[in-house]
Amino acid sequence: MTSSSSPSQDAKRMAHAYPEGLRADALMEEDVAWSHEIDGERDGDQFDRSERAALRRVAGLSTELEDVTEVEYRQLRLERVVLVGVWTTGTVQDADNSLAELAALAETAGALVLDGVIQRRDKPDAATYIGSGKALELRDIVLETGADTVICDGELSPGQLIQLEDVVKVKVIDRTALILDIFAQHAKSREGKAQVALAQMQYMLPRLRGWGQSLSRQMGGGRGGLATRGPGETKIETDRRRIREKMAKMRREIAEMKTGREIKRQERRRNKVPSVAIAGYTNAGKSSLLNRLTGAGVLVENALFATLDPTVRRAETPSGRLYTLTDTVGFVRHLPHHLVEAFRSTMEEVGDSDLILHVVDGSHPVPEEQLAAVREVIRDVGATDVPEIVVINKADAADPLVLQRLLRVEKRSIAVSARTGQGIAELLALIDEELPRPSVEVEALVPYTHGKLVARAHTEGEVISEEHTAEGTLLKVRVHEELAADLAPYTPVSAA
Repeated sequence: MTSSSSPSQDAKRMAHAYPEGLRADALMEEDVAWSHEIDGERDGDQFDRSERAALRRVAGLSTELEDVTEVEYRQLRLERVVLVGVWTTGTVQDADNSLAELAALAETAGALVLDGVIQRRDKPDAATYIGSGKALELRDIVLETGADTVICDGELSPGQLIQLEDVVKVKVIDRTALILDIFAQHAKSREGKAQVALAQMQYMLPRLRGWGQSLSRQMGGGRGGLATRGPGETKIETDRRRIREKMAKMRREIAEMKTGREIKRQERRRNKVPSVAIAGYTNAGKSSLLNRLTGAGVLVENALFATLDPTVRRAETPSGRLYTLTDTVGFVRHLPHHLVEAFRSTMEEVGDSDLILHVVDGSHPVPEEQLAAVREVIRDVGATDVPEIVVINKADAADPLVLQRLLRVEKRSIAVSARTGQGIAELLALIDEELPRPSVEVEALVPYTHGKLVARAHTEGEVISEEHTAEGTLLKVRVHEELAADLAPYTPVSAA
């Protein structure tokens, strides 16, 4: 029988056998020495001391790709995305332009677009939007590019969303969710935030999904007893009921905010101040045009939906007539219906205006598509009877052939550049010509003691001529009926 020495005895023996300077080297040699009898029977790889002390990543434990698709309330964290579209109608160029616009929306939301694919189908697949086979190919693209999100160029049903996520194993969102995320980032005013919140709840309500205890039954549901009668309602049903209650409260708040804007609008109507609304496709240059015409100082950025909150500014025509200029939210093709409903109170500025400046991006490859998309929304808000001037912006960067085509097709159109000021003077003259004019022409000799009537004539009417005489101010003006009745007692005898 062999005896084994203790660690303390080994240390003492080594201290006597080696001088002080060689003791550390001997310890290191003992540590790395390999013995067939001892080391040969060890299982697994052997590591150096530094590798044994370091943190080691255990592969296969991450559940992010699986769990992120199942969370009931998901936050859009767009980073690396792959775009996918279904081409059902139109030309190849139309499909490419639609996907390019989706890429611009994704970049505005803060994402990095890695790839984009389009599938030709008669209609989107009812199960996975692009079909089961193409969904597997999309999964390969996601793995190859390292993307963490797939964005579909259309509005997906709840079933399509779930099944496509199950195949590609990453988060899937649609065009509507992407636009809502951009709106949530850019809304600044109280009303704008409330409108975005309402639209988000309308979108999420049919897409709530149970997870874990969210599918369990709640106690109760009976008429008393020990709170065990009846099946009760599930947690997800409770969430839906609470969301409906919040939506009803949000609609009441938006209606109250709408009252304040309606009071201001009625005041402008009472003072007979004409209203001009700037409408157009997103990123067409509406805010830049407002700044150029009025010096409003509104945020200008080369991004989609950079400004959401309407801005009203006072302006004056070259002839001295006052009017208000309103910058509205930008439109986009396939704008979700519930977004139109949520922003209806804001878009009513377009319907109540006397003139619409329809701004279109002249440097866009197909500006006619922008015109058609905006006019569709204008029809939805009931503003088809309002006169329209098509303002072709970015004329300095546009193709001359495209400008000529638009100016030939759109009879009431003008080419301008809000950046350089090209065509702005002609636009102001056109606004002065198109604004509604007072219907009654009056000649009156207003005493100097009634200077308020002269001021009203300048503010509410159109002064044709003005002469100061010994008896008072001789005015020849075109005014509305109410002011004409106030000026009637001062009509000169010769004119009568």
